[in-house]
Amino acid sequence: LEETLALSLAKETVIGSALLLDQSETSPEALRKAVTSPGGTTEAALIVLQNGKFRNLICEAALSAKHRSIELADS
Repeated sequence: LEETLALSLAKETVIGSALLLDQSETSPEALRKAVTSPGGTTEAALIVLQNGKFRNLICEAALSAKHRSIELADS
């Protein structure tokens, strides 16, 4: 895809996902499962992210930011 189109599609996907989550009482995981086709492209990408421990990286990044914010507040 051309870069401008890819960026536009990515933005609209994130915006649409956030709106859906905001307007729903369903958990993010349940919503994701509802729109992920078995054997589809999203599932293929999620498998790679799970195998690469993406969730762990996000948790580590958030904890690192938290610790740094405490350090900055103490200085």
